[in-house]
Amino acid sequence: MEALLPHLDPIVAALRPHLLPIIQALPAPVHEFGLSQLGEACYATIIGKLDLSSQPECTQLAISKAIGVVIVALSTVVKVPQLIKLVKSGSSKGVSFSSYALETAAYTITLAYNVRSGNPFSTYGEIALLAAQNVIISLLVLAYRGRVDGAALYAAVLASAGYSLFNENIINKETMVMVQAAAIPLGLMSKVPQIWTIAKEKSTGQLSAFAVFNYLFGSLARIFTTLAEVDDPIILYGFLGGFALNVVLAIQMLWYWNSGTQLGAKKEKKHYAPGGKGTPKPKSGGRKKA
Repeated sequence: MEALLPHLDPIVAALRPHLLPIIQALPAPVHEFGLSQLGEACYATIIGKLDLSSQPECTQLAISKAIGVVIVALSTVVKVPQLIKLVKSGSSKGVSFSSYALETAAYTITLAYNVRSGNPFSTYGEIALLAAQNVIISLLVLAYRGRVDGAALYAAVLASAGYSLFNENIINKETMVMVQAAAIPLGLMSKVPQIWTIAKEKSTGQLSAFAVFNYLFGSLARIFTTLAEVDDPIILYGFLGGFALNVVLAIQMLWYWNSGTQLGAKKEKKHYAPGGKGTPKPKSGGRKKA
């Protein structure tokens, strides 16, 4: 990072006279948000002066914050394509419930851990939104499999677990650290059923490519923001492991890209109206008699 910044100075210097008036004209809430994210010193240097090289640590923090804000913003829609595919098809083929259930459990634990640890919202905010979308997808998967009672039980268990995790009177700080450590293998395990389902069916079915690749790039970006802002190896190891398995899912998505269509075409049967055009003619059993 520090080696790259001097090379950017000429570009920033050329743009500075044009960008500074625009920055200064931004509404007060935008400036207040920037101050809350960067602090007075870094905000004055990076935003107020557009000076990227004098304080490299401020530049790294600004990049991390920007990435975090983008990830949180994208998380509001990252699983919408998956929801749309499920609703339009009325089928949960290719979507693993156990994968979503394990991932939601890991998300809930990680969300509670970050909130209780007082970590910056930009380093974990998307987890809350992704967990909410996961719950909806999980309930749809159960509903499309005719397990409505199971969906109700699943929602009740999640609500009870969430209440306990956020309540310090039920789970103290020391126990919460151990629970978060357990969430790492839980989050990694959540990818395995989905990987296995795709490999077994040799098809991605109703799995959304948009969601898979957003997971991949999001987990990579989270490694950077965690290194920049959060001094917690437990969280870092979770993102590193998640990224490795997201790479596997992305490769499967590319490998089986059109397999669902091809398999469907092979299984499709032609139907003919009786006596209509194209009706297969019965083969003659032998020669006609004179």
